[in-house]
Amino acid sequence: MQLSHYSDAQLAQAFSNGHEQALEVLIHRYKDKIYTSIYMLVKDKFLAEDIFQDTFLKIIKTIKAGRYDEQGKFLPWAIRVGHNLCMDHFRRARQHVNVTLPDGQDISVLFGAGDMASDGIEKRQVHDSVRKLVEALPEEQREVIVLRIYADQSFKQISELTGVSINTALGRMRYALLNLRKMIAENQMVLR
Repeated sequence: MQLSHYSDAQLAQAFSNGHEQALEVLIHRYKDKIYTSIYMLVKDKFLAEDIFQDTFLKIIKTIKAGRYDEQGKFLPWAIRVGHNLCMDHFRRARQHVNVTLPDGQDISVLFGAGDMASDGIEKRQVHDSVRKLVEALPEEQREVIVLRIYADQSFKQISELTGVSINTALGRMRYALLNLRKMIAENQMVLR
């Protein structure tokens, strides 16, 4: 059987047994969802790439050490690893002093996030508009939107990842959607 037909658990097992291509198949299978979930939390292309790489380094170490036991749930587990690394980054960042430019802006604006690759100018503009709207949400609402829509997590998984009840996760999603609708109406946007 070809590796592409293996289940996630079979690929993880094959990788732990020394079959290096098994990891490549897992990465190829989920890289977009994992990267997007990281990017939507950190909102910086280069930082997202670094955390994405760190995520897979941690995944590799965990599987190689024989500690991977998420039977059939590789994607939620991988996204949780990435999410935790993002939270670690935010905790460390809070300890750093912000550098402000003479015009009052944070120096990080000079290193702005690049556009995600998309087909067509119109599609890029819609993605950019949606991304900006999501970024404008309060952190807790943004986190739920990213995990639900971009990372395809269930509300049970979201509640476990964020450490809140399912009802709280549902409430945050509801308020996030209401806020997004309000921002779309206020900006008279047409999303196609």
